[in-house]
Amino acid sequence: MGKRGSRSQSQLLSTLTKKQKKHLRDFGEEHPFYDRVSRKEAKPQICQLSESSDTLDSESEAESEPEQLSGYHKLLTTLKDVYEIIDEEPEMSGEDGDVSVEEEMAAESAEMQENMALYTDSQEKDGEGPPGKSQEGSPEEFTDAKHESLFSLETNFLKEESGGNCSLKVLQDPFLQHVNRELREKEVQAVATNPKTTHQLKWPTLGQLVFSSKFQKLETFKPPKDIDVKSLHLQKPLESTWTKTNIQFLSGPKKSSSPFTPLQKELFLIMNSYQDLFYSERTALKNGEEIRHVYCLHAINHVLKANARVLGNNSRRRSQKLGVGDDDDFRDQGLTRPKVLVVVPFREAALRVVQLFISLLEGDSKKKIIVSNKKRFKGEYGSDPEERPPNLKRPEDYEAVFVGNIDDHFRIGVAILQRSIRLYAPFYSSDILIASPLGLRTIIGAEGEKKRDFDFLSSIELLIIDQADIYLMQNWEHVLHLMNHMNLLPLDSHGVDFSRVRMWSLNNWSKYYRQTLLFGAVQDAQINSLFNKHCINLQGQVAVRNVPMTGSISHVLVQLPHVFQRMEAENLASAIDVRFSFFVNKILPQYRDAVMSHTLIYVPSYFDFVRLRNYFKKEELNFTHICEYAKKSGISRARQFFLQGEKQFLLLTERFHFYKRYTIKGIRNLIFYELPTYPHFYSEICNMLKATNRGEEATWTCTVLYSKYDAQRLAAVVGVERAAQMLQSKKSIHLFITGEK
Repeated sequence: MGKRGSRSQSQLLSTLTKKQKKHLRDFGEEHPFYDRVSRKEAKPQICQLSESSDTLDSESEAESEPEQLSGYHKLLTTLKDVYEIIDEEPEMSGEDGDVSVEEEMAAESAEMQENMALYTDSQEKDGEGPPGKSQEGSPEEFTDAKHESLFSLETNFLKEESGGNCSLKVLQDPFLQHVNRELREKEVQAVATNPKTTHQLKWPTLGQLVFSSKFQKLETFKPPKDIDVKSLHLQKPLESTWTKTNIQFLSGPKKSSSPFTPLQKELFLIMNSYQDLFYSERTALKNGEEIRHVYCLHAINHVLKANARVLGNNSRRRSQKLGVGDDDDFRDQGLTRPKVLVVVPFREAALRVVQLFISLLEGDSKKKIIVSNKKRFKGEYGSDPEERPPNLKRPEDYEAVFVGNIDDHFRIGVAILQRSIRLYAPFYSSDILIASPLGLRTIIGAEGEKKRDFDFLSSIELLIIDQADIYLMQNWEHVLHLMNHMNLLPLDSHGVDFSRVRMWSLNNWSKYYRQTLLFGAVQDAQINSLFNKHCINLQGQVAVRNVPMTGSISHVLVQLPHVFQRMEAENLASAIDVRFSFFVNKILPQYRDAVMSHTLIYVPSYFDFVRLRNYFKKEELNFTHICEYAKKSGISRARQFFLQGEKQFLLLTERFHFYKRYTIKGIRNLIFYELPTYPHFYSEICNMLKATNRGEEATWTCTVLYSKYDAQRLAAVVGVERAAQMLQSKKSIHLFITGEK
C-alpha cells in the first residue's frame, strides 16, 4: 500500500479506483475481467462484489487512505492470466481517452523500473532537497512517500531464496504457536474473575523469577545449559548475523560455541516463548547495551517472520488465482500494519536501535542492505561532539545515560521488507515504530481534541519499553496514557483487507496476544502497577524479583547517624497527606532553631515539592529552593545563599538531581522527605556532606521518612533483612554508618 512515484499517476489511480467501484456496482457482470474470474454467469450487484473480495478490499484501501496503492496495482502484479485490465474509463463505456492494455502495462513496467532506480540511489540522495522538519509533531513532519510501493506487503511476494517458508512451516516455531493459538470466549470472560496463579523459579543468571498467569494453564520452564541457535527458530539471515553483531559481548572459551552471554540467553528464552517480561536490573553502565542487542534480535525476528508469512500467502493466493481455497488459511495480519513498538527515552537510544536492526540484517556480508533516508536519519538522531557541555565532574552512570542526542520528543516509522529498510515510513506503512512517550502523546492527543490518532496502536504484537525508570523522571503520565490506548479497535479501516485479518484481532482480543517487554533499573511501585495491570498476555508473565541484600547505605562514605522515622498510613491514597502532616508537626519543629541551619530537604515528588514550598512561604521560613524548572541564575543564587548560611533550608527535587547532578555544598543536616527512586541517590546525597568539611562531623544529621508502602525503596537503601525488621517495628530506627565502604 502507498503512494505511487508520480503525483499525476497517484491522482489517476485514485480516480480510477472510485470509478471502478462504481462500475462494479452498475455493470460488473458485463466486464471481461470479472467474467474470467467468476467463471459463471454474472448477475448484477451481487456476484462480483462477493467473489472478487480481494479486488474490492484493495479498492477500499485506496479510497479510505489516499496514500495507499489501489487495487489496480495489486491486480496488475498478481493476476498474470488476466489479459483485460480495467482502465480509468471502461472500454464498454465508449468515452474518449481510453488507454490500451499494452500501453498501460508498458507504463506500469516503466514506472516500477523508475521507482527501483530511485530506491537504489536512496542512500546517496536522501537528505537532499528541502530539509523538512524533524519528528516534532509538526504538520510538515517528514515521512518517506517515495518508496511506498516497494515496501507494500500486499504487492510483494516471498523470494524463494529467502528460505522463509521453510522456517515458518516448522510446527515447533514459538511464533506460529503463539499467533495460531485460538482463545475461546469462555477463557476471555474468565480473565476478569480468575485469580492469578504464580510459581517461583530460580535461574542461574536472572535469579528469582515469578511466573504468573490469569489463564488456566501456567507454563514454566528452566533454561538449558547449552543452547543451539537452530533450535531458536531464527529467521534468515539472523542465524549468521547475530553472532557477528553480538561479538563484542562474547568472551572466554565459550566465545566460539555460544552466541549469547548467560544473561542474553535466559532473557531471549523468555522473549522467544512470547511471555511478558519485567526485568528491573537494567543499568546503562552494566548491561544496558547487552539487553538492547537481545530485544532488537527478538523484534527483528518477529517482524521478519510475520512479513514472510504475509508474502508467502501472497504467493499462494497468486498461484491459486485468488479464487480457490479457504479464506481462513490466509489470515495472517492485524487490523493495521505496525506490529512492534519500541519506546525509548532519547533519540540516541532510537539511533542505536536502528543501527542494530541494520547490523542484524546485514552482518559483515559484502552485500549491503538498502536503507532509505539513512543520511537524514543520522543528521536528526545523531549528535555533534562539539555540542557537548564543558567537562564537568559527573558520575559514570550519568555519563552513560545522557550520552549523544538526548532530545525526548521524537517518533519514527520503520518498514522492513526482506533485506531492505525504509526509515521515516508513514505509521500505517511501518512494521516497527520507535518513539518516546512524549512523541507518542502528542500524536495520540487527549479526549476532545480534533487532530488525534491512535489507530496505529491497534495491532501492536510486541511492545518494548526500555529504560522505564527514566520515564519516572520525565512524565509517567505519558506512559500510562499510551498503555490506555494500546490494542483498541481502530476508528477507521485504513484500507485493511478483512479477509486477511486474524480472528482474534477482529474479536478485539489483541491485548491478550501482545507481548510486553519492560526493562528498568529499579523496582518501583508505579512500574510494577503498570506491569500487573496492562500485561495480560495469554502466555503468562515473568518478573525478575531479586531482593537487595546490602543496600546503597553501605556506599555512604561519611560518619553519619541515620534516623528512619516511620509514619502510619491506612492506605496508599492517604499516605501523601499523612507524610505532609507528619513532617510539618513532628520533623520540621526540630529544625526551626537557628542551630539546625544548612538543612537540605530532598523531595522526590514535584507535587510534594510545590506543597512544601507553598507552606514554607506561608510560614515565612528562611528558605530557598531548586527544581528542574529553575533557571541557571536562580540555581547559582540559591546554592550560594545556602552555602553562606543566608538561607536555613534548601528544598531540592529529585528530578533536578537526576538531570544535573550538582554537588550541593554547605549541607549539615539532611532530611529525605521520601526515599529516593534510585537507591544510589541516597548515598550520593549523603556523601555531599564531605564537600565542605569544616570539622563539623559531630553535628551532622540525616532523617528519613518512610511508611509500609515504601517497602521496596527501603529495602534498596538498607537491605532486605534490615528493611523487614524496620517494617515490623513501629518505632523509629537509628543507624550509624562508620564511613567504611
